[in-house]
Amino acid sequence: MSDELDRRREAATGMLGGDEETYRELLASIVDVARSIFAAEAASIFLLDEEEDELVFEAVSGRGEEALVGSRFPSSTGIAGFALVTRQPLVVDDLNADPRFSRDRAETTGYVPSSIVASPLLYGERALGVLSVLDRDPGRPFGLAELELLSRFSTQAAIGLDLLLRARRARSALGDDDAGSAALVARVAALLDETDDDAGRRLLEALETLLR
Repeated sequence: MSDELDRRREAATGMLGGDEETYRELLASIVDVARSIFAAEAASIFLLDEEEDELVFEAVSGRGEEALVGSRFPSSTGIAGFALVTRQPLVVDDLNADPRFSRDRAETTGYVPSSIVASPLLYGERALGVLSVLDRDPGRPFGLAELELLSRFSTQAAIGLDLLLRARRARSALGDDDAGSAALVARVAALLDETDDDAGRRLLEALETLLR
């Protein structure tokens, strides 16, 4: 993971705090701005669910935004799946002529695009998901400048996805049951107290400082 990614993630963490909802809002703002800048019908961010091997709609702007968030499909299918597997951005001007396009799946969403640009969301060595921009004005084709701009959006989206995953892992580790967490801390404190050891007391003091 590059120093630049570390710097940007730390800056984002400092500005945004650590709750999942905030990071979801960050991703939503990224697709909103991407759709506006590229004058597109829609933009979306997919998260790779590694356990299920599926891509999940995490943020959508424009067409389909009310119905698509949370829906998922196999990670190796469609143009987004191709971008994820190859780790390379691609532009498809005529989806109907591209065999990689999953028209049947698109039809189930109620929105069948005709063109797409998709970029993998890479964070260090990991592919976290895909950013896609759909149905851009045909009079404004993607050139090198536009692909460079999309790459910048992809970097920001990857940072947002990484923060979202960290928030989810932290919530999972702590558990949703505050009473259960408190009971666990109490049991640890009791065991440390039985040791009557300076190291145990120092650990308790450190825990107290961390939890404040």
